[in-house]
Amino acid sequence: MNTQTIKQPDTFHSAEQMWFWFIYSKSLQNGYIGRHSTSSKRVCELLDFETLITKLYLSGKLTDEQLNVMKIFGDKRRAPHQYIWAENQAAYQWKTAMDVIEMAARKNGWIE
Repeated sequence: MNTQTIKQPDTFHSAEQMWFWFIYSKSLQNGYIGRHSTSSKRVCELLDFETLITKLYLSGKLTDEQLNVMKIFGDKRRAPHQYIWAENQAAYQWKTAMDVIEMAARKNGWIE
């Protein structure tokens, strides 16, 4: 008897992890980084997450400033640090944005 277990898609641990996955995956999709594929199947697709971010922005829950900080530091592959004076405001914007995303992603079952 062949009993194969079907691996469930991986959920994320945080909104930050989700954001960095999204930025990295988009760069792969656009060909900026060589031809690699991610080994694990995620609980949502890139378009699902992009749609979530768009809805949060259009509903006023994410601001232009937050999206700008998310893009800048997403490209750097790190979060802004609150104890670096020049990044203090960006760290605040990052944290509030991640809180909003995390709440919405938890409702969708994307974050454990």
